[in-house]
Amino acid sequence: MAKRREGRVPSNSDRREDRVEASKRAIRRGGDSASSPKINIVLFLFVVIAPAIAVLVYRIRYAPRTNRALSSYVHQQGLVKADVNYQEILTENSKVSKNMSQRHYTYPVLAYITPWNNKGYDLAKSFNSKFTHLSPVWYDLRSQGTNLVLEGRHNADIGWITELRMKGDAWVIPRVVLEAIPKELLRKKKQRDKAIEMIITECKEMDYDGIVLESWSRWAAYGILHDPEMRNMALQFIKQLGQALHSVSSEKNGKQGLQLIYVIGPTRSEKLQEHDFGPADLRSLSDYVDGFSLMTYDFSGPHNPGPNAPLKWIHSTLQLLLGSVGKSDQNLARKILLGINFYGNDFALSKGTAGGGGGAITGRDYLALLDKHKPVLQWEKNSGEHLFFYSDDHHAKHAVFYPSLMSIFLRLEEARSWGVGISIWEIGQGLDYFFDLL
Repeated sequence: MAKRREGRVPSNSDRREDRVEASKRAIRRGGDSASSPKINIVLFLFVVIAPAIAVLVYRIRYAPRTNRALSSYVHQQGLVKADVNYQEILTENSKVSKNMSQRHYTYPVLAYITPWNNKGYDLAKSFNSKFTHLSPVWYDLRSQGTNLVLEGRHNADIGWITELRMKGDAWVIPRVVLEAIPKELLRKKKQRDKAIEMIITECKEMDYDGIVLESWSRWAAYGILHDPEMRNMALQFIKQLGQALHSVSSEKNGKQGLQLIYVIGPTRSEKLQEHDFGPADLRSLSDYVDGFSLMTYDFSGPHNPGPNAPLKWIHSTLQLLLGSVGKSDQNLARKILLGINFYGNDFALSKGTAGGGGGAITGRDYLALLDKHKPVLQWEKNSGEHLFFYSDDHHAKHAVFYPSLMSIFLRLEEARSWGVGISIWEIGQGLDYFFDLL
């Protein structure tokens, strides 16, 4: 795991000796006055107090960044560890700190909430102060003949938004998936303008603080990002949308416009492919986009069972986008929201094949599996994830990868070392005590 390179601070010893000598010279020049109480007090302050203050400032400024995180309830209880057993998880997962509003991770935190997992709505209210942005997954913008339609208002819960704003200051920015046919949308000015107008109007009428836009993966699927002209049109559309949103005053903060968070995918190889969102795209959009939700999860699947988000892969993805730790542009880094999964996977392992199926599981599913099979959890050091194996009622072997306090903590530390924020997919799928790390 990469660590932040802290700048070295010169020793205070030389400066302390200089101060002593200067004080002695001043005393000698003062002749008999050197014995006065006033001079003694000045000397004491200069020689003893000033260095002590300098040491204190140094310790505060250069204290390890993990100190704040280590003060969390789950750390104090000794629960963040590689050697964890199923019974401990079953017993402790619902216990959280009494101070549910205290933040341990000080960079931006975006949390997704889905309509098909209602638990997320309640968790967003309970842990509101842990988040800077909340994104309910509500909208799709689609082509309908030659027209565009924005679907999803029926998902919107105004009462929930009102409760959120009474409890905390998180920005409410619903996700909009751009499903419109890209060649029609991007080549025609009227279509582009119409799409932006529909988004702006919805934000105004529903009193949103902006949106999360997901389109890059759709554009990649349509194959348009291989075409330099179409790729440029795609980037220009995002810029136009960002400018339009920023020009609208937010009810939350009249001095700041509506926000745009843009969803980007991770690389799947050591080198950037034509369809990948790369550092040039990041720099191009940085003045128009308030944050980039980086989907660093789903590394493995049913046909290649394994960890959901190996730490080395996360590190290499950030390195491709930002460069080396300590050398990266912090203005760009602060806009990255590193994806952290709160869901897991239950893979069915079939003999003689690479994979036999399986799929995503929530915290509820995970706890049920622990209770039924009472497995031995294993810590996979290379990926930084916990897993266990079990056999189902048909004697088929399964491998289960699900987040743990330790795996989440390591990803938070990786994000912290780069100076980036995080985005969580999605909070309704996690265990309650995960939020104590945030």
